[in-house]
Amino acid sequence: MAVTTTSTLFKRLVQLGILNGDLATKAITDKGSQFKNLPELLINEKLISPEELARAAAGISQAISMDLEHYDVISVPEDLRNEKLIRKTDMLPLGKRGRNMYLAVVDPTNIQTIEDFEFNTGLNAEVVVVEYDKLHKLIDKLFDNNLGGDFDNSDWDLGSMGITQDDDEDGAGVQVDKEDQPIIAFINKMLLDAIRKGASDLHFEPYEKTYRIRFRIDGILHEVASPPVALSTRLSARLKVMSRLDIAEKRVPQDGRIKLKLSAKKSIDFRVSTLPTLWGEKIVMRILDSDSAMLGIDVLGYEEHQKQLYLQALAQPQGMILVTGPTGSGKTVSLYTGLAILNTTETNISTAEDPVEINLPGVNQVQVNPRAGLTFASALKSFLRQDPDVVMVGEIRDLETAEIAIKAAQTGHLVLSTLHTNSAPETLTRLLNMGVPSYNVASSVSLIIAQRLARRLCSHCKQQEHLPEVELLKQGFTAEQLPTVKVFKPVGCDHCTNGYKGRVGIYEVMPVSGVMAEIIMQGGNSLDIATQAQKEGVNNLRQSGLIKAAAGLTSLAEVNRVTKG
Repeated sequence: MAVTTTSTLFKRLVQLGILNGDLATKAITDKGSQFKNLPELLINEKLISPEELARAAAGISQAISMDLEHYDVISVPEDLRNEKLIRKTDMLPLGKRGRNMYLAVVDPTNIQTIEDFEFNTGLNAEVVVVEYDKLHKLIDKLFDNNLGGDFDNSDWDLGSMGITQDDDEDGAGVQVDKEDQPIIAFINKMLLDAIRKGASDLHFEPYEKTYRIRFRIDGILHEVASPPVALSTRLSARLKVMSRLDIAEKRVPQDGRIKLKLSAKKSIDFRVSTLPTLWGEKIVMRILDSDSAMLGIDVLGYEEHQKQLYLQALAQPQGMILVTGPTGSGKTVSLYTGLAILNTTETNISTAEDPVEINLPGVNQVQVNPRAGLTFASALKSFLRQDPDVVMVGEIRDLETAEIAIKAAQTGHLVLSTLHTNSAPETLTRLLNMGVPSYNVASSVSLIIAQRLARRLCSHCKQQEHLPEVELLKQGFTAEQLPTVKVFKPVGCDHCTNGYKGRVGIYEVMPVSGVMAEIIMQGGNSLDIATQAQKEGVNNLRQSGLIKAAAGLTSLAEVNRVTKG
Protein backbone atom coordinates (compact mmCIF):
# COMPACT_ATOMS: atom_id res chain seq x y z
CA MET A 1 0.00 0.00 0.00
CA ALA A 2 1.46 3.35 -1.04
CA VAL A 3 1.42 6.09 1.58
CA THR A 4 -0.88 8.81 0.24
CA THR A 5 -3.20 11.51 1.50
CA THR A 6 -6.13 9.81 -0.17
CA SER A 7 -6.49 6.92 2.27
CA THR A 8 -9.69 6.74 4.29
CA LEU A 9 -7.76 6.68 7.57
CA PHE A 10 -5.83 9.85 6.70
CA LYS A 11 -8.95 11.76 5.74
CA ARG A 12 -10.89 10.76 8.84
CA LEU A 13 -8.02 11.55 11.23
CA VAL A 14 -7.69 15.02 9.74
CA GLN A 15 -11.47 15.60 9.77
CA LEU A 16 -11.66 14.65 13.45
CA GLY A 17 -8.81 17.03 14.29
CA ILE A 18 -6.67 14.19 15.64
CA LEU A 19 -4.02 14.68 12.95
CA ASN A 20 -2.43 17.91 11.75
CA GLY A 21 -3.17 17.72 8.01
CA ASP A 22 -0.40 20.09 6.90
CA LEU A 23 2.35 18.37 8.88
CA ALA A 24 1.14 14.92 7.83
CA THR A 25 0.90 15.90 4.14
CA LYS A 26 4.44 17.28 4.23
CA ALA A 27 5.73 14.10 5.88
CA ILE A 28 4.00 11.95 3.26
CA THR A 29 5.41 14.08 0.43
CA ASP A 30 8.96 14.06 1.82
CA LYS A 31 9.19 10.55 3.24
CA GLY A 32 6.19 8.58 1.98
CA SER A 33 8.36 6.30 -0.14
CA GLN A 34 10.38 5.22 2.92
CA PHE A 35 7.45 3.64 4.73
CA LYS A 36 5.28 0.63 4.02
CA ASN A 37 1.98 2.17 5.11
CA LEU A 38 0.39 5.24 6.70
CA PRO A 39 0.40 4.04 10.34
CA GLU A 40 4.12 3.26 10.10
CA LEU A 41 4.86 6.77 8.84
CA LEU A 42 2.64 8.53 11.38
CA ILE A 43 4.13 6.61 14.31
CA ASN A 44 7.75 6.90 13.23
CA GLU A 45 7.44 10.62 12.49
CA LYS A 46 5.75 11.07 15.88
CA LEU A 47 2.69 12.73 14.35
CA ILE A 48 0.42 10.56 16.49
CA SER A 49 0.98 8.11 19.32
CA PRO A 50 0.15 4.38 18.93
CA GLU A 51 -2.51 4.73 21.63
CA GLU A 52 -4.18 7.72 19.95
CA LEU A 53 -4.14 6.01 16.57
CA ALA A 54 -5.70 2.80 17.91
CA ARG A 55 -8.41 4.68 19.80
CA ALA A 56 -9.27 6.81 16.77
CA ALA A 57 -9.18 3.88 14.31
CA ALA A 58 -11.54 1.85 16.48
CA GLY A 59 -13.95 4.75 16.66
CA ILE A 60 -13.81 5.40 12.93
CA SER A 61 -14.48 1.79 11.96
CA GLN A 62 -16.74 0.82 14.89
CA ALA A 63 -14.50 -2.23 15.29
CA ILE A 64 -13.60 -3.78 18.63
CA SER A 65 -10.18 -2.93 20.07
CA MET A 66 -7.78 -5.05 22.12
CA ASP A 67 -4.70 -4.46 24.28
CA LEU A 68 -1.99 -6.93 23.24
CA GLU A 69 0.09 -6.31 26.38
CA HIS A 70 -0.77 -9.65 27.98
CA TYR A 71 -1.63 -11.64 24.84
CA ASP A 72 0.34 -14.89 24.77
CA VAL A 73 2.05 -15.25 21.39
CA ILE A 74 1.76 -19.04 21.67
CA SER A 75 -2.00 -18.58 21.11
CA VAL A 76 -1.46 -17.57 17.46
CA PRO A 77 -2.89 -20.50 15.44
CA GLU A 78 -0.11 -22.75 14.11
CA ASP A 79 -1.58 -23.02 10.63
CA LEU A 80 -1.86 -19.24 10.23
CA ARG A 81 1.76 -18.39 11.07
CA ASN A 82 2.69 -17.19 7.59
CA GLU A 83 5.59 -14.82 8.30
CA LYS A 84 5.78 -13.38 4.80
CA LEU A 85 2.06 -12.55 4.73
CA ILE A 86 1.97 -11.20 8.29
CA ARG A 87 4.99 -8.93 7.87
CA LYS A 88 3.84 -7.75 4.45
CA THR A 89 0.36 -6.77 5.65
CA ASP A 90 1.15 -5.75 9.26
CA MET A 91 -1.75 -7.95 10.36
CA LEU A 92 -1.77 -10.89 12.77
CA PRO A 93 -4.40 -13.62 13.25
CA LEU A 94 -5.03 -13.91 16.99
CA GLY A 95 -7.36 -16.89 16.87
CA LYS A 96 -9.96 -18.62 14.77
CA ARG A 97 -13.36 -20.21 15.12
CA GLY A 98 -14.64 -22.35 12.26
CA ARG A 99 -14.18 -20.36 9.06
CA ASN A 100 -13.65 -17.08 10.89
CA MET A 101 -10.45 -15.56 12.31
CA TYR A 102 -9.80 -12.66 14.65
CA LEU A 103 -7.40 -10.43 12.74
CA ALA A 104 -5.33 -7.80 14.60
CA VAL A 105 -4.93 -4.69 12.45
CA VAL A 106 -3.78 -1.12 12.95
CA ASP A 107 -5.73 0.39 10.04
CA PRO A 108 -9.22 -1.16 9.80
CA THR A 109 -10.07 1.11 6.85
CA ASN A 110 -7.50 -0.67 4.67
CA ILE A 111 -10.14 -2.98 3.22
CA GLN A 112 -8.04 -4.14 0.25
CA THR A 113 -5.25 -5.57 2.42
CA ILE A 114 -7.74 -7.21 4.79
CA GLU A 115 -9.41 -8.91 1.81
CA ASP A 116 -5.99 -10.04 0.54
CA PHE A 117 -5.33 -11.63 3.94
CA GLU A 118 -8.72 -13.36 3.80
CA PHE A 119 -7.96 -14.67 0.29
CA ASN A 120 -4.55 -16.07 1.32
CA THR A 121 -5.92 -17.82 4.41
CA GLY A 122 -9.33 -18.86 3.08
CA LEU A 123 -10.97 -17.44 6.22
CA ASN A 124 -13.31 -14.55 6.96
CA ALA A 125 -11.75 -11.81 9.09
CA GLU A 126 -13.29 -10.24 12.17
CA VAL A 127 -11.16 -7.13 12.58
CA VAL A 128 -9.64 -6.27 15.96
CA VAL A 129 -7.92 -2.86 16.25
CA VAL A 130 -4.61 -2.89 18.13
CA GLU A 131 -1.72 -0.52 18.86
CA TYR A 132 1.02 -0.37 16.22
CA ASP A 133 4.01 -0.83 18.53
CA LYS A 134 2.50 -3.73 20.49
CA LEU A 135 1.51 -5.50 17.28
CA HIS A 136 5.06 -5.31 15.90
CA LYS A 137 6.55 -6.38 19.21
CA LEU A 138 4.29 -9.45 19.15
CA ILE A 139 5.15 -10.26 15.52
CA ASP A 140 8.88 -10.01 16.27
CA LYS A 141 8.46 -12.20 19.32
CA LEU A 142 6.59 -14.79 17.27
CA PHE A 143 9.13 -15.09 14.48
CA ASP A 144 12.43 -14.03 16.04
CA ASN A 145 11.97 -16.80 18.62
CA ASN A 146 10.98 -19.25 15.89
CA LEU A 147 7.85 -20.16 17.81
CA GLY A 148 5.65 -22.51 15.89
CA GLY A 149 8.33 -23.76 13.54
CA ASP A 150 10.37 -26.92 13.38
CA PHE A 151 13.93 -26.33 14.57
CA ASP A 152 16.66 -27.76 12.41
CA ASN A 153 20.40 -27.30 12.70
CA SER A 154 20.38 -24.28 10.39
CA ASP A 155 18.71 -22.30 13.17
CA TRP A 156 21.52 -22.96 15.65
CA ASP A 157 24.86 -21.24 16.06
CA LEU A 158 26.69 -24.57 15.93
CA GLY A 159 30.14 -23.10 16.48
CA SER A 160 29.23 -21.18 19.63
CA MET A 161 27.38 -24.20 20.98
CA GLY A 162 30.17 -26.62 20.22
CA ILE A 163 27.89 -28.99 18.28
CA THR A 164 30.27 -29.33 15.35
CA GLN A 165 33.28 -27.14 14.79
CA ASP A 166 36.47 -27.70 12.86
CA ASP A 167 38.41 -24.71 14.19
CA ASP A 168 37.62 -24.47 17.87
CA GLU A 169 39.91 -22.85 20.40
CA ASP A 170 41.96 -26.00 20.98
CA GLY A 171 42.43 -26.61 17.30
CA ALA A 172 40.56 -29.89 17.38
CA GLY A 173 37.03 -30.24 16.08
CA VAL A 174 34.28 -31.62 18.29
CA GLN A 175 32.82 -34.55 16.43
CA VAL A 176 29.27 -35.74 16.94
CA ASP A 177 28.81 -39.50 17.18
CA LYS A 178 25.62 -40.96 15.74
CA GLU A 179 24.85 -42.43 19.15
CA ASP A 180 24.80 -38.90 20.58
CA GLN A 181 22.13 -37.63 18.19
CA PRO A 182 19.19 -38.50 20.51
CA ILE A 183 20.97 -36.76 23.42
CA ILE A 184 21.58 -33.68 21.27
CA ALA A 185 17.95 -33.58 20.14
CA PHE A 186 16.71 -33.99 23.71
CA ILE A 187 18.91 -31.18 25.10
CA ASN A 188 18.02 -28.88 22.21
CA LYS A 189 14.36 -29.50 22.96
CA MET A 190 14.88 -28.72 26.67
CA LEU A 191 16.59 -25.41 25.84
CA LEU A 192 13.88 -24.37 23.40
CA ASP A 193 11.06 -25.43 25.73
CA ALA A 194 12.64 -23.34 28.49
CA ILE A 195 12.73 -20.29 26.23
CA ARG A 196 9.14 -20.82 25.08
CA LYS A 197 7.88 -21.12 28.65
CA GLY A 198 9.74 -18.04 29.83
CA ALA A 199 11.99 -19.95 32.26
CA SER A 200 14.90 -18.21 33.94
CA ASP A 201 16.89 -21.34 34.83
CA LEU A 202 17.20 -25.01 33.91
CA HIS A 203 18.29 -27.61 36.48
CA PHE A 204 19.73 -30.98 35.40
CA GLU A 205 19.85 -33.10 38.56
CA PRO A 206 21.17 -36.70 38.96
CA TYR A 207 20.11 -38.91 41.87
CA GLU A 208 20.73 -42.55 42.76
CA LYS A 209 17.73 -43.99 40.93
CA THR A 210 16.25 -41.03 39.09
CA TYR A 211 17.24 -38.07 36.95
CA ARG A 212 15.23 -34.86 37.13
CA ILE A 213 15.05 -31.77 34.91
CA ARG A 214 13.33 -28.69 36.28
CA PHE A 215 12.58 -25.19 34.92
CA ARG A 216 12.31 -22.14 37.13
CA ILE A 217 9.29 -20.25 35.81
CA ASP A 218 8.24 -17.01 37.50
CA GLY A 219 10.54 -17.85 40.39
CA ILE A 220 9.14 -21.34 41.07
CA LEU A 221 10.75 -24.64 40.05
CA HIS A 222 8.64 -27.09 38.00
CA GLU A 223 9.68 -30.62 37.03
CA VAL A 224 9.42 -30.98 33.25
CA ALA A 225 11.23 -34.23 32.42
CA SER A 226 12.67 -37.36 34.01
CA PRO A 227 14.99 -39.12 31.55
CA PRO A 228 16.51 -42.52 32.43
CA VAL A 229 19.19 -42.22 35.11
CA ALA A 230 21.51 -44.24 32.85
CA LEU A 231 21.76 -41.17 30.59
CA SER A 232 23.10 -38.99 33.40
CA THR A 233 26.74 -39.10 32.30
CA ARG A 234 25.94 -38.55 28.62
CA LEU A 235 23.67 -35.59 29.37
CA SER A 236 26.27 -33.86 31.53
CA ALA A 237 29.02 -34.59 29.01
CA ARG A 238 26.96 -33.09 26.19
CA LEU A 239 26.17 -29.95 28.18
CA LYS A 240 29.86 -29.57 29.08
CA VAL A 241 30.90 -29.92 25.44
CA MET A 242 28.42 -27.21 24.46
CA SER A 243 29.75 -24.97 27.25
CA ARG A 244 33.42 -25.60 26.34
CA LEU A 245 34.15 -27.17 29.72
CA ASP A 246 36.59 -29.95 30.58
CA ILE A 247 34.66 -33.19 30.10
CA ALA A 248 37.22 -35.25 32.01
CA GLU A 249 37.11 -33.03 35.10
CA LYS A 250 34.24 -34.18 37.33
CA ARG A 251 35.67 -33.43 40.77
CA VAL A 252 35.44 -29.64 40.91
CA PRO A 253 32.79 -27.07 39.87
CA GLN A 254 33.13 -25.45 36.46
CA ASP A 255 31.55 -22.41 34.81
CA GLY A 256 30.87 -21.93 31.13
CA ARG A 257 28.61 -20.32 28.58
CA ILE A 258 26.47 -21.34 25.60
CA LYS A 259 25.27 -19.07 22.81
CA LEU A 260 22.07 -20.17 21.15
CA LYS A 261 21.19 -18.50 17.86
CA LEU A 262 17.45 -18.66 17.22
CA SER A 263 17.36 -16.54 14.07
CA ALA A 264 19.37 -13.98 12.16
CA LYS A 265 18.36 -11.29 14.66
CA LYS A 266 17.85 -13.23 17.87
CA SER A 267 20.31 -15.08 20.08
CA ILE A 268 20.21 -16.07 23.73
CA ASP A 269 23.08 -16.83 26.08
CA PHE A 270 23.06 -19.50 28.78
CA ARG A 271 25.36 -19.23 31.80
CA VAL A 272 26.31 -22.77 32.80
CA SER A 273 27.45 -23.99 36.22
CA THR A 274 28.43 -27.56 37.10
CA LEU A 275 28.57 -28.99 40.62
CA PRO A 276 29.83 -32.46 41.62
CA THR A 277 27.21 -34.24 43.74
CA LEU A 278 26.99 -37.70 45.27
CA TRP A 279 25.41 -39.23 42.16
CA GLY A 280 26.94 -37.17 39.37
CA GLU A 281 27.21 -33.58 38.19
CA LYS A 282 24.30 -31.23 38.73
CA ILE A 283 24.20 -28.61 35.97
CA VAL A 284 22.30 -25.35 36.24
CA MET A 285 21.82 -23.10 33.21
CA ARG A 286 20.69 -19.52 33.63
CA ILE A 287 19.05 -17.91 30.60
CA LEU A 288 20.51 -14.49 29.82
CA ASP A 289 18.02 -12.89 27.46
CA SER A 290 18.98 -9.29 26.68
CA ASP A 291 15.44 -8.46 25.53
CA SER A 292 13.98 -9.41 28.90
CA ALA A 293 16.62 -7.50 30.83
CA MET A 294 16.50 -4.25 28.87
CA LEU A 295 13.22 -3.00 30.19
CA GLY A 296 12.18 0.63 30.65
CA ILE A 297 11.90 1.88 34.20
CA ASP A 298 8.14 2.36 33.78
CA VAL A 299 7.51 -1.39 33.48
CA LEU A 300 9.65 -2.60 36.38
CA GLY A 301 6.92 -2.12 38.96
CA TYR A 302 8.19 0.88 40.91
CA GLU A 303 5.57 3.04 42.58
CA GLU A 304 5.68 6.56 41.15
CA HIS A 305 7.48 8.11 44.14
CA GLN A 306 9.97 5.21 44.19
CA LYS A 307 10.71 5.70 40.50
CA GLN A 308 11.34 9.41 41.04
CA LEU A 309 13.76 8.68 43.90
CA TYR A 310 15.73 6.33 41.63
CA LEU A 311 15.80 8.82 38.76
CA GLN A 312 16.91 11.62 41.09
CA ALA A 313 19.77 9.50 42.40
CA LEU A 314 20.81 8.61 38.84
CA ALA A 315 20.84 12.31 37.96
CA GLN A 316 23.42 13.08 40.68
CA PRO A 317 27.05 13.51 39.54
CA GLN A 318 28.39 11.43 42.43
CA GLY A 319 27.35 9.08 45.20
CA MET A 320 26.57 5.39 45.51
CA ILE A 321 23.38 3.54 44.57
CA LEU A 322 23.13 0.04 46.02
CA VAL A 323 20.64 -2.61 44.90
CA THR A 324 20.13 -5.49 47.29
CA GLY A 325 18.24 -8.76 47.41
CA PRO A 326 18.73 -12.51 47.04
CA THR A 327 19.78 -14.25 43.83
CA GLY A 328 17.03 -14.05 41.24
CA SER A 329 15.35 -10.96 42.71
CA GLY A 330 15.87 -8.79 39.63
CA LYS A 331 18.89 -6.77 40.78
CA THR A 332 20.58 -7.09 37.39
CA VAL A 333 17.55 -5.69 35.56
CA SER A 334 17.37 -2.70 37.92
CA LEU A 335 21.08 -1.96 37.45
CA TYR A 336 20.98 -2.31 33.65
CA THR A 337 17.90 -0.10 33.49
CA GLY A 338 19.81 2.59 35.37
CA LEU A 339 22.82 2.20 33.10
CA ALA A 340 20.61 2.44 30.01
CA ILE A 341 19.27 5.77 31.29
CA LEU A 342 22.81 7.05 31.93
CA ASN A 343 24.25 5.69 28.68
CA THR A 344 24.78 8.77 26.50
CA THR A 345 27.62 9.92 24.24
CA GLU A 346 28.66 12.45 26.90
CA THR A 347 29.09 9.86 29.66
CA ASN A 348 32.01 7.46 30.24
CA ILE A 349 30.62 4.30 31.85
CA SER A 350 32.69 1.30 32.96
CA THR A 351 31.39 -1.90 34.57
CA ALA A 352 33.05 -4.83 36.31
CA GLU A 353 30.80 -7.90 36.21
CA ASP A 354 30.94 -11.59 37.00
CA PRO A 355 29.71 -12.59 34.52
CA VAL A 356 28.85 -9.94 31.92
CA GLU A 357 25.20 -10.91 31.42
CA ILE A 358 23.99 -8.37 28.87
CA ASN A 359 26.00 -6.61 26.18
CA LEU A 360 25.46 -2.84 26.39
CA PRO A 361 26.76 -0.90 23.35
CA GLY A 362 28.46 2.28 24.53
CA VAL A 363 29.41 0.84 27.93
CA ASN A 364 32.92 -0.45 28.72
CA GLN A 365 32.19 -3.84 30.26
CA VAL A 366 34.87 -5.91 31.99
CA GLN A 367 34.53 -9.61 32.76
CA VAL A 368 36.06 -10.31 36.18
CA ASN A 369 38.60 -13.16 36.12
CA PRO A 370 39.99 -13.87 39.62
CA ARG A 371 42.25 -16.68 38.33
CA ALA A 372 44.07 -14.17 36.16
CA GLY A 373 44.18 -11.59 38.95
CA LEU A 374 41.38 -9.46 37.50
CA THR A 375 39.15 -8.97 40.56
CA PHE A 376 36.43 -6.42 41.25
CA ALA A 377 38.96 -4.42 43.26
CA SER A 378 41.66 -4.44 40.57
CA ALA A 379 39.15 -3.56 37.87
CA LEU A 380 37.90 -0.63 39.96
CA LYS A 381 41.43 0.67 40.44
CA SER A 382 41.92 0.63 36.67
CA PHE A 383 38.59 2.38 36.06
CA LEU A 384 39.60 5.30 38.25
CA ARG A 385 42.65 5.88 36.06
CA GLN A 386 40.47 6.14 32.95
CA ASP A 387 38.39 9.22 33.77
CA PRO A 388 35.01 7.52 34.37
CA ASP A 389 31.74 9.33 35.04
CA VAL A 390 29.79 6.23 36.07
CA VAL A 391 31.13 2.99 37.53
CA MET A 392 29.13 -0.20 38.05
CA VAL A 393 30.48 -3.02 40.23
CA GLY A 394 28.62 -6.29 39.88
CA GLU A 395 28.83 -7.05 43.58
CA ILE A 396 30.65 -5.70 46.64
CA ARG A 397 32.02 -8.87 48.21
CA ASP A 398 34.89 -7.70 50.40
CA LEU A 399 36.37 -4.75 52.25
CA GLU A 400 38.86 -3.86 49.52
CA THR A 401 36.16 -3.57 46.84
CA ALA A 402 33.90 -1.62 49.22
CA GLU A 403 36.63 0.88 50.10
CA ILE A 404 37.58 1.54 46.47
CA ALA A 405 33.90 1.92 45.46
CA ILE A 406 33.27 4.36 48.31
CA LYS A 407 36.39 6.31 47.42
CA ALA A 408 35.10 6.60 43.84
CA ALA A 409 31.69 7.79 45.09
CA GLN A 410 33.40 10.45 47.22
CA THR A 411 35.60 11.79 44.41
CA GLY A 412 33.08 12.80 41.78
CA HIS A 413 31.87 9.47 40.38
CA LEU A 414 28.45 7.84 40.39
CA VAL A 415 28.80 4.24 41.57
CA LEU A 416 26.20 1.49 41.17
CA SER A 417 26.55 -1.91 42.81
CA THR A 418 24.79 -4.77 44.59
CA LEU A 419 24.95 -6.43 48.00
CA HIS A 420 23.27 -9.55 49.31
CA THR A 421 21.17 -8.36 52.24
CA ASN A 422 17.50 -8.75 53.17
CA SER A 423 16.47 -5.09 53.41
CA ALA A 424 17.68 -1.56 52.69
CA PRO A 425 18.58 -0.69 56.34
CA GLU A 426 20.55 -3.94 56.69
CA THR A 427 22.69 -2.91 53.71
CA LEU A 428 24.19 -0.02 55.65
CA THR A 429 25.08 -2.20 58.63
CA ARG A 430 26.51 -4.84 56.25
CA LEU A 431 29.03 -2.27 55.00
CA LEU A 432 29.89 -1.36 58.59
CA ASN A 433 30.38 -5.04 59.45
CA MET A 434 32.75 -5.40 56.50
CA GLY A 435 34.96 -2.82 58.18
CA VAL A 436 34.04 0.33 56.24
CA PRO A 437 34.28 3.34 58.61
CA SER A 438 30.89 4.80 59.53
CA TYR A 439 31.79 8.27 58.25
CA ASN A 440 32.56 6.82 54.80
CA VAL A 441 29.24 4.97 54.68
CA ALA A 442 27.30 8.04 55.82
CA SER A 443 28.94 10.35 53.28
CA SER A 444 28.96 8.14 50.20
CA VAL A 445 25.76 6.04 50.00
CA SER A 446 22.90 8.08 48.52
CA LEU A 447 20.19 5.49 47.73
CA ILE A 448 19.48 1.85 48.55
CA ILE A 449 16.95 -0.31 46.69
CA ALA A 450 15.91 -3.62 48.23
CA GLN A 451 13.78 -5.74 45.94
CA ARG A 452 11.96 -9.00 45.38
CA LEU A 453 10.06 -10.51 42.46
CA ALA A 454 6.52 -11.77 43.08
CA ARG A 455 4.49 -13.81 40.65
CA ARG A 456 1.91 -11.74 38.79
CA LEU A 457 -1.70 -12.90 38.91
CA CYS A 458 -3.13 -14.00 35.58
CA SER A 459 -5.48 -11.30 34.32
CA HIS A 460 -7.70 -13.91 32.67
CA CYS A 461 -8.59 -16.03 35.68
CA LYS A 462 -7.83 -14.24 38.96
CA GLN A 463 -10.73 -14.09 41.42
CA GLN A 464 -11.48 -11.72 44.25
CA GLU A 465 -10.72 -13.22 47.64
CA HIS A 466 -13.15 -12.22 50.38
CA LEU A 467 -11.26 -12.10 53.68
CA PRO A 468 -12.58 -10.86 57.03
CA GLU A 469 -11.33 -7.47 58.15
CA VAL A 470 -9.46 -8.98 61.07
CA GLU A 471 -7.43 -11.10 58.65
CA LEU A 472 -6.64 -8.08 56.45
CA LEU A 473 -5.46 -6.17 59.53
CA LYS A 474 -3.35 -9.16 60.52
CA GLN A 475 -1.77 -9.17 57.08
CA GLY A 476 -0.66 -5.57 57.55
CA PHE A 477 -3.35 -3.39 55.98
CA THR A 478 -4.35 -0.34 58.03
CA ALA A 479 -7.88 0.42 59.20
CA GLU A 480 -7.98 3.38 56.79
CA GLN A 481 -7.25 1.08 53.84
CA LEU A 482 -9.91 -1.54 54.62
CA PRO A 483 -12.91 0.14 52.91
CA THR A 484 -11.13 0.16 49.55
CA VAL A 485 -8.95 -2.95 49.75
CA LYS A 486 -9.69 -5.74 47.25
CA VAL A 487 -7.40 -8.74 47.15
CA PHE A 488 -7.36 -11.51 44.56
CA LYS A 489 -6.32 -15.15 44.46
CA PRO A 490 -4.96 -17.40 41.69
CA VAL A 491 -7.21 -19.88 39.90
CA GLY A 492 -5.45 -21.27 36.85
CA CYS A 493 -6.35 -21.39 33.15
CA ASP A 494 -4.87 -22.04 29.71
CA HIS A 495 -3.12 -18.66 29.73
CA CYS A 496 -1.04 -19.15 32.87
CA THR A 497 0.80 -21.47 35.24
CA ASN A 498 -1.22 -22.20 38.39
CA GLY A 499 -2.93 -18.82 38.23
CA TYR A 500 0.21 -16.74 37.67
CA LYS A 501 1.86 -15.34 34.55
CA GLY A 502 4.99 -13.20 34.69
CA ARG A 503 6.39 -11.38 37.69
CA VAL A 504 6.16 -7.94 39.25
CA GLY A 505 8.80 -6.12 41.28
CA ILE A 506 8.36 -5.24 44.95
CA TYR A 507 10.70 -2.50 46.13
CA GLU A 508 11.96 -0.71 49.20
CA VAL A 509 13.58 2.49 47.93
CA MET A 510 15.41 4.28 50.75
CA PRO A 511 17.35 7.51 50.24
CA VAL A 512 19.98 8.02 52.94
CA SER A 513 18.84 11.24 54.64
CA GLY A 514 20.82 13.50 56.94
CA VAL A 515 19.14 12.00 59.99
CA MET A 516 20.02 8.47 58.84
CA ALA A 517 23.63 9.57 58.30
CA GLU A 518 23.71 10.80 61.90
CA ILE A 519 22.32 7.46 63.13
CA ILE A 520 25.10 5.66 61.24
CA MET A 521 27.77 7.98 62.66
CA GLN A 522 26.44 7.39 66.18
CA GLY A 523 26.67 3.59 65.80
CA GLY A 524 22.97 2.91 65.24
CA ASN A 525 21.87 -0.50 63.98
CA SER A 526 19.55 -1.55 61.17
CA LEU A 527 16.48 -1.36 63.43
CA ASP A 528 17.24 2.29 64.23
CA ILE A 529 17.64 3.06 60.53
CA ALA A 530 14.43 1.16 59.65
CA THR A 531 12.49 3.13 62.28
CA GLN A 532 13.75 6.41 60.84
CA ALA A 533 12.93 5.24 57.30
CA GLN A 534 9.31 4.61 58.38
CA LYS A 535 9.15 8.12 59.85
CA GLU A 536 10.33 9.50 56.51
CA GLY A 537 7.62 7.62 54.62
CA VAL A 538 9.73 4.85 53.13
CA ASN A 539 7.64 1.74 52.47
CA ASN A 540 9.41 -1.45 53.46
CA LEU A 541 9.16 -4.57 51.31
CA ARG A 542 6.11 -5.85 53.16
CA GLN A 543 4.22 -2.57 52.75
CA SER A 544 5.14 -2.34 49.07
CA GLY A 545 3.96 -5.91 48.58
CA LEU A 546 0.58 -5.14 50.15
CA ILE A 547 0.21 -2.21 47.73
CA LYS A 548 0.74 -4.63 44.82
CA ALA A 549 -1.78 -7.06 46.33
CA ALA A 550 -4.37 -4.30 46.80
CA ALA A 551 -3.86 -3.32 43.16
CA GLY A 552 -4.70 -6.87 42.08
CA LEU A 553 -1.23 -7.48 40.64
CA THR A 554 -0.33 -10.34 42.97
CA SER A 555 -1.85 -12.38 45.77
CA LEU A 556 -1.41 -12.12 49.53
CA ALA A 557 0.03 -15.64 49.52
CA GLU A 558 2.71 -14.51 47.09
CA VAL A 559 3.47 -11.39 49.14
CA ASN A 560 3.87 -13.62 52.18
CA ARG A 561 6.20 -15.92 50.26
CA VAL A 562 8.61 -13.28 48.97
CA THR A 563 8.59 -10.92 51.96
CA LYS A 564 8.67 -13.65 54.60
CA GLY A 565 5.47 -12.21 56.06
